[in-house]
Amino acid sequence: MASALMAAVQEAPPALYVPPGVYRPQADTGLLARALAQEGVGPGTDVMDIGTGSGALALLAASRGARVTAVDVSWRAVAAARLNAARLGLPLHVLHGDFDAVSRGRRFDLVVANPPYVPSPHAGVPGHGPERAWEGGEAGRQVVDRICARAAALLRPGGVLLMVHSALCGSRTTVEHLRRAGLSAEVMTRAVVPWGPVLRSRRAWLEQEGLVGVGEDREGLVVVRAEHPRG
Repeated sequence: MASALMAAVQEAPPALYVPPGVYRPQADTGLLARALAQEGVGPGTDVMDIGTGSGALALLAASRGARVTAVDVSWRAVAAARLNAARLGLPLHVLHGDFDAVSRGRRFDLVVANPPYVPSPHAGVPGHGPERAWEGGEAGRQVVDRICARAAALLRPGGVLLMVHSALCGSRTTVEHLRRAGLSAEVMTRAVVPWGPVLRSRRAWLEQEGLVGVGEDREGLVVVRAEHPRG
C-alpha cells in the first residue's frame, strides 16, 4: 500500500479524494514524501502532519505502521483526510485547528509540515477560504516561523522535523531559526518546478519586491530537516 500511496502523492490520481477547496498534492508534497521515505518510519513511530490537506503524507506514514496525528485549519481538509483514511482502511487521527493549540503537551518522533509559504502583498494570512493552504504573509514566513519556534517542543529527543517551503521564503533563514531553537538543521533536498497559477498571478509584485528576476518562471523548493538532540 505504501508504494500505491507514494504514487498518489506524486500524481494525485483517484486513489485520493481531493474535493474543491482542499490542497491537491503537488510537487512540494512529493518532495516531502520522498524525504519522509528516508526516515525509517514504521510501527511505533509517532508522527504529526501539519497542514495535512487531503491526508496524503499522513496516510503514507500510516501505511508504514506509524501512529499519525494529522492537523488542518480547514474543515474541508479534515473531512477529506478522514474520508481517505476510511477508504484506505488506515488508522488516522485527524484534528481540526491550529497545530500549536492541538499539540500542546505532546511530542513526536517525526513532524512533517507543508505550511502556507507563498509570499503575499497582504499582511497576515487569510482566516478562511482555500487560500489558507498557500498564503504565507508578506515574506511567506508567517506560519513557517511559528513552526520553527515550536519545533523543539514538538519533538522528542532524536525526533525529526521535515518542512517543505519555497526558496522565496529563505531556506537559510529557516535553518538559522531552527538552530537557534537548539536543533541541528540543514536543507535536505531541493527541486526546481514551474510556477503555478498563484505565483503567475502576482508576477508584477514579486518582481517589484525583488523576490524574482524579470521573466523568471521557475520556483525553487526545499525540504529542511531538523533534529532534536538526544542528550
